[in-house]
Amino acid sequence: MSDAERLSSLLETRRIVLCVGVGGVGKTTTAAALSLAAARRGKRVLCLTIDPARRLAQSLGIEWASTEASTIDKALLAKVGVPASGSLTIMRVDTKSTFDGLITQLAPSVERRDRILNNVLYRYISTSLAGTQEYMAMEKLYSLRSDPRFDIILLDTPPTANALDFLDAPGRLVGAIDSPAIRWFVDALESSGKLSFNLVAKSTALLLKGISKVTGGGFLEQVAAFISEMNALFGGWKQRADAVAAALRGKDVAYVLVTTPDPLALREVTYFAERLRKEGMIPDAFVVNRVNPSFPLEDEKLGADVAEIAGSDVTLPARAARALKDASRQGKLDRLHLFALEGAAPEGTLTVLVPAYASDVYDLEALSEISRVLAP
Repeated sequence: MSDAERLSSLLETRRIVLCVGVGGVGKTTTAAALSLAAARRGKRVLCLTIDPARRLAQSLGIEWASTEASTIDKALLAKVGVPASGSLTIMRVDTKSTFDGLITQLAPSVERRDRILNNVLYRYISTSLAGTQEYMAMEKLYSLRSDPRFDIILLDTPPTANALDFLDAPGRLVGAIDSPAIRWFVDALESSGKLSFNLVAKSTALLLKGISKVTGGGFLEQVAAFISEMNALFGGWKQRADAVAAALRGKDVAYVLVTTPDPLALREVTYFAERLRKEGMIPDAFVVNRVNPSFPLEDEKLGADVAEIAGSDVTLPARAARALKDASRQGKLDRLHLFALEGAAPEGTLTVLVPAYASDVYDLEALSEISRVLAP
């Protein structure tokens, strides 16, 4: 059985598949292609993505900017071999709405929920704080993992500099709420909810007063109020973050690490594989996109094809020979670079190569072609 056939079997046996990689390696396309491959097997598939390709979304008949779940038309799917029992739903993960939903779930009252959602600092944190996007992608996955409408969920993880930031994101945000700086503000907050400089050490009071001169006292009041409200949710927040982190380590989760033959991308993906192992998780497969073909230049058919195309153009054979030589050299280089994957993951980890295509994937037919390469 080939590695591609074994990758195909993951779609039959796992509930969740996470596509992991740095930006620009074809991670979103890989997640979409594997989703289509699962639908072709009669699965009801949900593909979660942070940033779907605009032209691909349009070719699938869905609104690119929508955060609502969009199910691809059955007639479109039937053209690429998806049976009536299969379906493909695509949902864009919106960080703020997911964060708002989490606050709504954890808040003990409507009043407390509204105070947090309307807080100036919360509006910043829920959209711009480092780690929020990664955590909310995991939160969305966690909230949908038991949804009976779907047989399998594929997540296109956020395009961060470090593709495994999502592993740390729950702990980082919990740590931010429970940090010494936060407790500092809690100590300065009176029961009335107003910031008091009388309840803290003189050095702290002087620092807070200095900050208030720069930012304005109203901003510090907003900070203090936000911290107080979030501190009241801390127990439920931590419990939820621990549950999300535990779900990432479940036996029903598969990790597909996406890369290209570029040495920098390969260096990143081997680091990811090692990091997963340290976290007690196994990288199930490498998908290597944009691999140039490797072929012998002495192939007689190549020469005959060039001669036939050349016709009366006497310069074409020489130019074609140079182009073929360059292409063959690039293909050989790609395969040399791929040796870096050996030993990067436990024995049995799959490696599937996706050839370089002349253009990006912008329609369902091209996506279907890649899906058959990945999971025939």
